[in-house]
Amino acid sequence: MASLRAATGLPFSPRPACCRPPSSPGGGGVARRRAYPRIEATARHGARKENPKVRNRRLQKKVRFNGTATKPRLSVFCSNRQLYAMLVDDHNKKILFYGSTLQKAICGDPPCGAVEAAGRIGEELIRACKELDITEISSYDRNGFARGEKMMAFEVPVSQYGFLPR
Repeated sequence: MASLRAATGLPFSPRPACCRPPSSPGGGGVARRRAYPRIEATARHGARKENPKVRNRRLQKKVRFNGTATKPRLSVFCSNRQLYAMLVDDHNKKILFYGSTLQKAICGDPPCGAVEAAGRIGEELIRACKELDITEISSYDRNGFARGEKMMAFEVPVSQYGFLPR
C-alpha cells in the first residue's frame, strides 16, 4: 500500500477499504482479483411492454384520415376540468360539429358541473347529426383518454343514438 501511495502522491489510498481486492491468504501482500463469470440477461421474445404514449401515437396514425362528410370521425379531448368533442371531415378538412363544456349554450344560465355539461354535449352532438343527416361515424377517437365520469356522461346519449357499440 505504501508503494501505491508513493506512486499517486496522495496521503491516502485512492480506493476505500470496501472496494480493495482481498489480499492473498499467504500474507505476501499481493492482491489477487477473482474472475467472475459474466452475467448476461436476455428478454424473452415478445416480453417487451409497449409504452402507452407510443402505442397511442401509432394508433392515431391509422385513424388520422378516415372521416368523410357523411361518415365523420368523432374526436374527444378530455382535460382535468373540461371536455371537448368534434365531428371531423378529414377529406375536406372541416369540422362539422364542435362542443365543449366551456360554451354558455351548453352550461346554461345556472352553471352546471362538468359531468352534467358533458352529457349535454352528447345531446347537442346528436341534434347536430340529425340536422346533417349523419347516421354513423367512421371512428371514435378518444385520444387515449380513460373513460372517467365526464367521458362516460358524454358516451351515454351518443351510444343511445347508435354511434358507439355497447
